[in-house]
Amino acid sequence: MRVPRIRRSALTTAAACLALATTGALALPAAAAAAETADGPLLSYVVNTRANHGQTQKAEREVRAAGGTVVASYEQIGVVIAHSADPGFAARLRKSKTVDSVGASRTAGIQAGGAEGVVQEAEVPAGAPADGSEPLWANQWDMRQIGVDRAHGTTLGSRSVVVGVLDSGIDATHEDLAANVDPKLSASCLGGRPDTDWQSWQPTTSSHGTHVAGTIAAAKNGKGVEGVAPGVRLAAVKVVDDGGFIYPEYAICGFVWAAEHHFQVTNNSYYVDPWMFNCAGDPDQAAVSEAVRRAVDYSRRNGVLNIAAAGNENIDLAHKTVDVSSPDDTDPAPRPIDDSCLDLPAELPGVVAVSAIGAKGDKAYYSSYGLGKVTVAAPGGDSRYQVPDTPDGRGSVLSTLPGGKYGYSSGTSMASPHVAGVAALLASTHPWAGPEVLRALLVGQADPHACPSGVFDPGGTGEYKATCEGSEGDNGFYGAGVVSAAKAVDRWRN
Repeated sequence: MRVPRIRRSALTTAAACLALATTGALALPAAAAAAETADGPLLSYVVNTRANHGQTQKAEREVRAAGGTVVASYEQIGVVIAHSADPGFAARLRKSKTVDSVGASRTAGIQAGGAEGVVQEAEVPAGAPADGSEPLWANQWDMRQIGVDRAHGTTLGSRSVVVGVLDSGIDATHEDLAANVDPKLSASCLGGRPDTDWQSWQPTTSSHGTHVAGTIAAAKNGKGVEGVAPGVRLAAVKVVDDGGFIYPEYAICGFVWAAEHHFQVTNNSYYVDPWMFNCAGDPDQAAVSEAVRRAVDYSRRNGVLNIAAAGNENIDLAHKTVDVSSPDDTDPAPRPIDDSCLDLPAELPGVVAVSAIGAKGDKAYYSSYGLGKVTVAAPGGDSRYQVPDTPDGRGSVLSTLPGGKYGYSSGTSMASPHVAGVAALLASTHPWAGPEVLRALLVGQADPHACPSGVFDPGGTGEYKATCEGSEGDNGFYGAGVVSAAKAVDRWRN
């Protein structure tokens, strides 16, 4: 079974596989009917030019002249998405004065893939507890850890706030999500351009996006669980294909969609495939970094605060040395990396990078970290630790699953949506605030968490050994600290 390359890889508390329907496979252009040609595999490319209508049109003409097919053009940011099976396509375009840079966005030929989500389901009581809380509230240690129960005494969030879930789709029929998912703002980006058909953005092979969505905004309705900001709206933006990949053109489409539809917040619990880190010295990776950066910057200029998972590899992002898992769509091999190699989108300017903590409040063993890289921390779960005050003692995060179900998972994928939910509460209590102000509030209200003394070595095995740098209010493990939903709705404190 292939595990999706989203930010939860192998970090679920899985004891069983949840087989999901695969009714929404990636739709391919007609040119992709035969992915392999006499020349080479059909690849997707990002072509960067100046951001205006005339220049983008010139770039489109040059793409066609070089033997490529134009899939989508984002003239707002000067990025053209193209397909070609000609191995010399990029080299020819790089000679053009119209094109700033061009790069292949994958190493494997375009094709549809298959995967299954791996989760552990939760048993749901027949009715809500007598105190009026949600039936599974007692299992939501993560919500209590950041003061969600106190926040909801003031507000559940505003319907004017929209959080875009750039992920594997959201089950919009789930009883805890149906009221909050806005179909008019939802789309699939798997073709490199938006598809607004309802079925296109429903989950197919992965439960990941539905789990993330529940953490952000599962309704407070006496059913199942409740999210951090159950009063806000969600937009499903599908950027994870049926093979579990988030290729650059998917993410670019998602960020531009968020900008054009005026989302206040996006959650990004993934890294952009196929390279865990995109390095400036490689022309393909440099072009990808530039294209994704333009899309993220465009969304920020249009009022969007982007939240991203820091990663599940226990890597010090401030001191990178080696990448052993790239490219993940063909044959990974160890390669040296340095500070010019970026984890997209977590390391892009303005993005809030989130590390994960467990139920005891300390860094989760798997969470990546780095001084100056992590902005804030949030509950992501740590299955090695049991939680005494929950009925089943689990240390993972409980949320919604497709098919009206609920289940547990761990990862920075689960930490990031907690921050997105808190940001949504802040946007609700500060309707005038743009992304820079919201980011400053997140950082300013975080509860400081000092580095552990000595080397962090959970279990004493050395397998997850890590060194924390920085002060109590600004360090590599927790950034400014652990986010607080309670402070986000405290108008006096704000």
